[in-house]
Amino acid sequence: MEIRKSDLEQAVQQQVMTAEVQERLWRFLEERQLQRPIFRGLHILYYVGGMIAIGACSLFMTLGWELFGGWGLFSLALGMAGGMVTVGRWLLEEKELPIPAGILLALTVVLVPLALYGLQNGLGWWAEGMPFREYHTRIDKRWLLMELGSLAAAALLLWRFRLPFAVMPVAVTLWYMSMDLLPFLAGQLPWSGKLAHAISMVFGLGMLLLALWVDLRTRDDKDFAFWLYLFGLFAFWGSLSLMEAGNEWDRLLYGCLNMGLLVVGGILRRRAFAVFGALGVAGYLFHLSHRLFVNSMLFPFVLIGLGLGLVYLGLLWQRHEAALATRYRCLLPSSVREMLERRG
Repeated sequence: MEIRKSDLEQAVQQQVMTAEVQERLWRFLEERQLQRPIFRGLHILYYVGGMIAIGACSLFMTLGWELFGGWGLFSLALGMAGGMVTVGRWLLEEKELPIPAGILLALTVVLVPLALYGLQNGLGWWAEGMPFREYHTRIDKRWLLMELGSLAAAALLLWRFRLPFAVMPVAVTLWYMSMDLLPFLAGQLPWSGKLAHAISMVFGLGMLLLALWVDLRTRDDKDFAFWLYLFGLFAFWGSLSLMEAGNEWDRLLYGCLNMGLLVVGGILRRRAFAVFGALGVAGYLFHLSHRLFVNSMLFPFVLIGLGLGLVYLGLLWQRHEAALATRYRCLLPSSVREMLERRG
């Protein structure tokens, strides 16, 4: 529910509250709104700047950094991480700015793999000279130590500061780990094989369950589960979409699973499920129109009817939303009902 200043002014006119209370309440709501991660101009600057800095220490790392050597990288990464923690703590505790503080703490976690790579390199574990930038493009079981270290650092920072954006590198690390574990399960990496897709799906589903567990246990308005949901869906839906379908029944099952994602997104009020589910349903319908019903004149009309039918269902739901929500929420577990009530 969105509250505007005009709503409060109208409440004053109808003598629901005094003008003094209205002004104090509006200032309070403005301060709260500034700290919420929504698309304001200020927040866009925060996130774009943070993502550029994070990318510089990970995806966009150049080969020039290898000139520092293993021990040089280790010392540099530790020094930068220590500085990020110090500034992030100052922003959070002294300036009460949780969004930039969370970005700096996320950057701290991103620096942990670089520090551990430098340590391993200094100890001679990378004798063949594999550069750190390949951490994001090449699968190798030796990355697992760096990933475990990243998870440990993230857990420590989350326990100390409890900032949602710091979960982002955790989700990415879990995604990477699902791929780096493949060499333990196969003699050579089966990039196009069903095993790789199946393992990625299992890890994605596991990350989604972890996100749901975090969602259920969160007792405030901070969204710690968002990044886990997002990257869990990347791993699960991406692998599901890349798997080869044996026949039309497999493709129908794929379409039904994506419809299920739409339903889950509606129940949990998570737009990420709706986005991925909608993409999957669109992909299945594209297959039907270009393969199975390529010469059919009726198929577009069927889809038009289906689309308009869904719009009509939306109108009915809006008209009876309160009664339907009350009726069907009773079917959900009590923990899920409490979570939905907390999120409004």
